[in-house]
Amino acid sequence: MQIKNGLTFVDKGFVPADVSFDKKITAVGAGLTSDGESFDATGCYVVPGFVDIHTHGAMGEDFSDGEASGLQPMADHYARNGVTSFLGTTMTLSEDVLTRAMHTMRDFKRSGGAKLAGINLEGPFLCAAKKGAQAECNLHKPDIAMFDRLNEASGGMVKLVTVACEEEGAIEFIRTVSRYCTVSLGHSVADYETAMRGFESGATHATHLFNGMPSLLHRAPGIIGAAFDTGASVELICDGLHIHPSVVRVTQQLFGERLNLISDSLRCTGMPDGEYIFGGQPIELKNKKATLKGTDTLAGSTISVADAVRNLVCFGAPLEAAIYAASTAPAKAVGLTEIGSIETGKCADLVVLDRALNIRAVFVDGERV
Repeated sequence: MQIKNGLTFVDKGFVPADVSFDKKITAVGAGLTSDGESFDATGCYVVPGFVDIHTHGAMGEDFSDGEASGLQPMADHYARNGVTSFLGTTMTLSEDVLTRAMHTMRDFKRSGGAKLAGINLEGPFLCAAKKGAQAECNLHKPDIAMFDRLNEASGGMVKLVTVACEEEGAIEFIRTVSRYCTVSLGHSVADYETAMRGFESGATHATHLFNGMPSLLHRAPGIIGAAFDTGASVELICDGLHIHPSVVRVTQQLFGERLNLISDSLRCTGMPDGEYIFGGQPIELKNKKATLKGTDTLAGSTISVADAVRNLVCFGAPLEAAIYAASTAPAKAVGLTEIGSIETGKCADLVVLDRALNIRAVFVDGERV
């Protein structure tokens, strides 16, 4: 298979180049010859498949439900929106509920759609003061043994875990668990000094920057300042609700290639306005805004990573920066080395976008979906 005549995202920029592939990318270059099937990308961009490392669900389904029947509809939704790989993201729930979710994701065999590349444990090792939409009754002190049990239940699929580094036992948790997966700081009241200890102990990522943590203040830079100083990668929910566009622009300039666009999408993504359940708690969706029922507390988003790319560009960032933040950066952040860029030998996970950044075609492991 070959994608021809497009502007292809290679080495952080766009160049006129064709892409040949089977399950893997076999060649990238101008004027490649092929006797096989081809897709004409004239007037379009050819970019790496988007990688969503923080998504709770979509289409009425949620990874925390532990329902095998829900995973394929989510995988299909992600692929329709340009995501070729994702981390199924759980909430702060009891260990038995999380264990069921681990087993379900471990046993998932996709039939088309995007690839379940791992698991993101957003909780339960968070702090009550910055719990956001997480259920306080299920919060748990950082617990290495509990992490080990959940990771074992998943078949070693946990790629990312969030921890509040000021909690008792958090630093030792970070030192140990960072040997097995990416540790992220978030849902935390940690000050700058505490956050620095967390990053210096092995954390390398920050969960949905600005949300669920102290603000960046000139005398109290907190997790945000510590993430900048230590070279950590950071997530951003670029939906225009969680973060003001001006702050989005500042963050993109500050963090550059360390910026990761995420959806943080909920089960109500792709669904009509109404009431839904998120992490065992009722939420309300109205005009694409999801909040805990009866409050103004944002419960996550209803965007896709493709929406985040379009928003980031609309807010003023270069297209090249947006594509990198949606593909290469998140793959690097959680150690997914075979995806995230258009290079010979990498998985043939590719998206064709028109000049308005609408999706024209999606290929996962070389198959059009």
